[in-house]
Amino acid sequence: MSHPRAAKVAERIQQIIARRLEKGLRDPRMGFVTITDVRVTGDLQNASVFYTVYGSEQEQADTAAALKAATGMMRTEVGKQLGTRLTPTLEFIHDELPDSAQHLNDLLAEAKRRDDEAHALAAHATYAGEEDPYTKPRDLEADDDDDAAADDELDEIEDGEFDDSDELDDIEDDHEDSDDPDDSDEESEEERRG
Repeated sequence: MSHPRAAKVAERIQQIIARRLEKGLRDPRMGFVTITDVRVTGDLQNASVFYTVYGSEQEQADTAAALKAATGMMRTEVGKQLGTRLTPTLEFIHDELPDSAQHLNDLLAEAKRRDDEAHALAAHATYAGEEDPYTKPRDLEADDDDDAAADDELDEIEDGEFDDSDELDDIEDDHEDSDDPDDSDEESEEERRG
């Protein structure tokens, strides 16, 4: 409905029909009706009137039948008040948009409920393995500190301050492991030859 005159006619038809429905129809099947939109063709020959009904499916069906029966009377009312050469034909269509919107609201509420449950579970969750399973780069300063401690222990042994021979062997092994691997290979080769 890009035609500006059709938009004005549609707006006027919506007002006329809404006012007429406020006065009421003599049909007992008529429920609580709201006119949500009117769309008029570019040649102003046909008007689609969209409506919603408050109530059960039976009340909606009864209201649809009442509107269909009152279509001629409504068209006469529109023709009197519209003031155009031709009065458009009226077609009453139940507007599904509010029902669709309600369905979407229900889906969004369900999604929010599930998100809240997931957050509640995550708040009390624990790690299956280590908290941080990724390998960290070696700390070179800590390695240097370990080497310095091994050297200090070796110095104590050489000075005669260390008396436990088992621990002495462990310290010497640690010191040999901390040295350059190429040096240890040369020493082991010398031991094999000698």
